[in-house]
Amino acid sequence: MLTKNRAVLQNFVDATQHEWLETNGLGGWASSSIIGAHTRRYHGLLVAAIVPPAERMVLLSKLDETIVIGQVGETGPGRIELGVNLFPDHTVHPNGHQYLNNFTKELFPQWEFEAEGIKLKKTIAMVHDENTVLVIYDVIEAPQPFTLELLPLMAARGYHSLAHEGPQMHWHVDFENGIFHNQPDGKTDVFISVPGSIYQHTPRWFNNFQYSAEQYRGLDYTEDLFNHGIFSVQLKQGDSLGIIVSTRNPEGRNAHELITRENMRRQLLVSHQPDDEVFEQLTLAADQFIVKRRIKLSEGSQVSSTGGNLEEDFKTIIAGYHWFTDWGRDTMISLPGLCLSTGRFDDAKKILSAFAKSVSQGMLPNRFQDNGEAPEYNNVDGTLWYFIAVNKYLEATGDKEFVLNEILPVLKEIIDWHYKGTRYNIHVTDDGLLFAGEEGQQLTWMDARIGNWVVTPRMGKPVEIQALWYNALMIFAELLELNGQPDDAGMVNMSAEKAKKSFGQQFWYVEGNYLYDNINEKGERIAEFRPNQLFAISLPYQLIEGDKAKVVLQHITEHLYTPVGLKTLPQGDPHYIPVYGGDQYHRDSSYHEGTVWSWLLGPYVDAIIKVNGTIGLEQAQKVINDFAYHLNEACIGSVSEIFDAEPPHHPRGCIAQAWSVAEILRVIKDYQLFSEVKSATMVEKGTLTEAQL
Repeated sequence: MLTKNRAVLQNFVDATQHEWLETNGLGGWASSSIIGAHTRRYHGLLVAAIVPPAERMVLLSKLDETIVIGQVGETGPGRIELGVNLFPDHTVHPNGHQYLNNFTKELFPQWEFEAEGIKLKKTIAMVHDENTVLVIYDVIEAPQPFTLELLPLMAARGYHSLAHEGPQMHWHVDFENGIFHNQPDGKTDVFISVPGSIYQHTPRWFNNFQYSAEQYRGLDYTEDLFNHGIFSVQLKQGDSLGIIVSTRNPEGRNAHELITRENMRRQLLVSHQPDDEVFEQLTLAADQFIVKRRIKLSEGSQVSSTGGNLEEDFKTIIAGYHWFTDWGRDTMISLPGLCLSTGRFDDAKKILSAFAKSVSQGMLPNRFQDNGEAPEYNNVDGTLWYFIAVNKYLEATGDKEFVLNEILPVLKEIIDWHYKGTRYNIHVTDDGLLFAGEEGQQLTWMDARIGNWVVTPRMGKPVEIQALWYNALMIFAELLELNGQPDDAGMVNMSAEKAKKSFGQQFWYVEGNYLYDNINEKGERIAEFRPNQLFAISLPYQLIEGDKAKVVLQHITEHLYTPVGLKTLPQGDPHYIPVYGGDQYHRDSSYHEGTVWSWLLGPYVDAIIKVNGTIGLEQAQKVINDFAYHLNEACIGSVSEIFDAEPPHHPRGCIAQAWSVAEILRVIKDYQLFSEVKSATMVEKGTLTEAQL
């Protein structure tokens, strides 16, 4: 169990560095800091995916609580406000975190409040496949009955924007049998069920909530929230109040029954997994990224986000919370860890099928967009990662019928397009290697762009693209052989061997004893020392082996490895930036210029095992053990997107990133890297001494 104690919770600055996240399998979520003070525009109690997994709206931002003891006019403590908010001039009001004893995260985030002899446990859970969030209040101790007041604060806006006082908020409310109903934006239903409550309609704006993370990111950070009224409910020791907040009418539904069902669903996710706390928490984290995608069929076999009949039974992977949708590259890199390592084979199949139907001119979409816009295809590597995902799916499931009948024709189409040339000047050159790039485009995973400035353009023949291309050819040849096409397989194998030979002749940097990062459009060899060369070792079919692989791994360990991932540049590089932060210009310009990426620990562990064999298992185990502390910082129970390049490697970017979770999961499962000391890595750093361990 992941936990934060009273000392952390009562320190506002420290506590707001940690966040919790609940998701619903549709792309929606509930999330905030662990003390309930929002620090991001993306925080909210009900953030609904209106057209899953996109068009998210922050509907109900908060539900602040107040304990009222005694009757009006009586002496005593009176009102105890449990909410926490930040206002201008660093004003924190109320200071409800002073009543928090602990925060824990196992299956759900939970809080324990204590004030004037009252102990109140709060649990928040989202219901799978619904835009519904549950809030359960259990009265553990109470010397006398009390009133719990609930203050709903509505935002009713797109998740990238902020709300401000104005006439846009609809005030009309229906309240009957403990159920509140309103359409705050005039069209989207919001229901709040508070059994046994009374409701007082007092419509008003609350102004100037401050979101510190947005301020740090150089963005607008002030919001106004609207309150329609206040719920009041009488409670006593032993009571349990179950609240439902939803876009669907909760009449006849019971919050306790819903959370019991969700509890069982999550228990099943981990019930067949190894008894390892890190793996179990990552399995629960993995569940948050696998979501439904409602795709509309267009003419023929293609799938797009516009036109045609609605098709609901597809799955996809959210790249990261809170602001990413589903990206082709991230999905294919994440699929083996999120789906195959956790036994979710049917989800993997649905994802592969959905993306097969979205292939256009031999390319997978780079990302699906919000608001019904057409997919973007501006990437070179996502399509190649598709071959890796298909290969791993076949290895895990043996599902030859699906792969050979449905997927193999798509792979052939992809290979054919790459040979004749497709978007963004992606084509195979005379030496058998893959060229990609146009001026002003960023096609690899190092894809930061500021206006027209591509920070890491890498036009030409990036090193990892050649490793992926070689693997795509080898996997395609294997599938052709499996499909009874030995002559075709032989021809593809010859093409793969040509690519491998050319790679060996062109990419070894003799003076540095490592691989060039790129051969650009002018034929110039770029000797930047980056982690991309790792894929020439880590992928199923290696481009370098033996001493060369060993020395590359050694250099990467010495210059790029950190406990939370690999740096994108070494400290001595003139472009190295040690801290990721500030406004968008400063963030994007440092995104791949030193910043640490945790997903790279996956290929790093692969390389350790491939280079050192079973002798490398101890080193690989240490990589996982040294990383595990991160599950109890930033987004509790998940893995951040990126980290500062220098200690203490502060987490940055998305608080929960799909491929970060996936790659750690995958290598733990593949190489059985289960921690012998389970609890030591899951508690606060420094809580246990070496002697205790």
